[in-house]
Amino acid sequence: MATEKKTVKVKLVRSPIGTKADHRATVRGLGLRKLNSVSEIEDTPATRGMINKIDYLVQVL
Repeated sequence: MATEKKTVKVKLVRSPIGTKADHRATVRGLGLRKLNSVSEIEDTPATRGMINKIDYLVQVL
């Protein structure tokens, strides 16, 4: 029986302009480019940590 991988959708709701360089890199690492872009990524502790790091820029759907 194949296990279904859990995913989480993340939407960029604030501009990363003016933020720290590592926060901008985290936004790109999550696959987000422009405002209101949505990325569906695998729900792992690593990606949860990335989301928590830039929680003021993104919205979890």
